[in-house]
Amino acid sequence: MTGTQVGELEFDDIQHILLTRTPAITGRYEFLTFDTSSGGRAWLAALLDKVQSAANARSTIDTSDRWVTLAFTWQGLRALGVPQDALATFPDAFREGMAARAGILGDTGAAAPQHWLGGLADDHLHAIAILFARTEEQSRESMANHDELLARTDGVRSLSHLDLNATPPFNYAHDHFGFRDRMSQPVIKGSGEDPTPGSGEPLEPGEFILGYPDENGPVADLPQPETLSRNGSYMAYRRLEEHVALFRDYLRANSQTAQDEELLAAKFMGRWRSGAPLVLAPDRDDPELGADPMRNNDFNYKEMDPFGYACPLGSHARRLNPRDTAHYMNRRRMIRRGATYGPALPEGAPDDGVERGIAAFIICANLVRQFEFAQNVWINDQSFHELGNEHDPICGTQDGTLDFTVPKRPIRKVHKGIPAFTTLRGGAYFFLPGIRALNYLATLSETP
Repeated sequence: MTGTQVGELEFDDIQHILLTRTPAITGRYEFLTFDTSSGGRAWLAALLDKVQSAANARSTIDTSDRWVTLAFTWQGLRALGVPQDALATFPDAFREGMAARAGILGDTGAAAPQHWLGGLADDHLHAIAILFARTEEQSRESMANHDELLARTDGVRSLSHLDLNATPPFNYAHDHFGFRDRMSQPVIKGSGEDPTPGSGEPLEPGEFILGYPDENGPVADLPQPETLSRNGSYMAYRRLEEHVALFRDYLRANSQTAQDEELLAAKFMGRWRSGAPLVLAPDRDDPELGADPMRNNDFNYKEMDPFGYACPLGSHARRLNPRDTAHYMNRRRMIRRGATYGPALPEGAPDDGVERGIAAFIICANLVRQFEFAQNVWINDQSFHELGNEHDPICGTQDGTLDFTVPKRPIRKVHKGIPAFTTLRGGAYFFLPGIRALNYLATLSETP
C-alpha cells in the first residue's frame, strides 16, 4: 500500500458508528439508488455536515439527539464515479456483494436472496443512510429532513426503508425473544475504552479499521487511493426476522414448567434472558449478574465448562464467541451495531403475522476472515465442536432436519428437527468510508 500506517487512531476521520454506541432508541435505515453520478454526489454533499466523526459524537453524546452514518456498496461507489482502477482494488467479497455469496453464507431456502425484501439483492442498491435518533420526535424530524432532501435532489431515490424501534417493555437493549443484547464487544487498542473482565485484551485497530496494523502487523493491499480507504471499514448488514410466537410455542411444547422453558431458552442462547451467562449461572437466572458488566463476561469455556454441561457446545453465544476454545480468536472478532424493528408481540399472544426482528451491522476489516468465517464455520457448520448435525439454533439456517444437543449427566437431551426461529429477510455488504473519504466521494468528477 502507499502511505504510512499510523498507530494512533484518527478519531476526527472515523465515522462515529465504528467507535461509539450512541443512546439512540429509534431511527430508520434508508436504502438508496443513484440514477446519476451527479445526483448521488449532490445527495452526499448535502449530508456531509450531518455525519458525525467519532471525536464529534463522543464530545456531544449528551447533547445530540440525532446521528447520521453513510455507507456504500461496491456498485454504489461505481455509481458515484470512483475510477475503475480504484474499484478493482477492493476485495472480491465486497465487489461481488452478499447476495452473490449466499452459498458461502448458508443463505438458502427461505433465506435465499430471491426472497429478500426492499431491493437488497439488487445491483441498484447503492447506499445506506443510517438515521439514529434519541426520541421518536427527533426520528420523525430526521426522516422528514431526509425525505425533503430526496425530493429536491434529482438522480437519487429511496429503494426502501426500515423503521427501527426500542422494544417495550424493556429499558435496555433486548431482542424480541426477550434476551438482553449487546453483551460482548471487542475493544480497539487506542480507543480509550477498557475491556471488561473476560472480554479479552484490546485488539489492534487494523482488525476493524483500514489503514492501521492488525494483530499480524502492517496490512498490505488496501483499496486505493489511500484517501478513500483510510479510516474506513466494511459492514455486513443482516435483517433477521424473529419468529417470536414459534419460539415461545417450542419452549412450551418441550418443557414441563415455566422454569424449564426459561432454562431451555437459555440453553439455546447460552445466556439467560437477563444476560447472565450459563457458565456462571447454570441452574437459575441471576439478573444482578446479567446487569453487571464487570462480571457478566468474566468466564471461559476450556476450564470452566469444557463439555458444555452448563452452556451447550452449540448454543448461539458459544458459537459466535468461542473464546478460549477457538484458534486465532483475535483474528475473528467483530463489532456489532444495530437495533430491533417491528412491534413487540405481547406475552401469550398468538402469531399476528407482523414482521419483527433485529437489523444489525457486523463491522470488520476483512469480510472473509471475520464475517464470512463466522457465518460459514461457527454458525452453519454442522460439525462445529464435532456436534455432527447442528447449526446455530438462533440464527443458523434451519430446515427442520437439524438437531440441538443439551449435554447432561447421565443422558444428554437431543432436540430433533429444530425449526427456524429466525429468517434472513435481506442483507448487503457496505463500505463505511472515513470523513475525508466522504468528501473525496462527493467531489469526484463526472468523467474520471
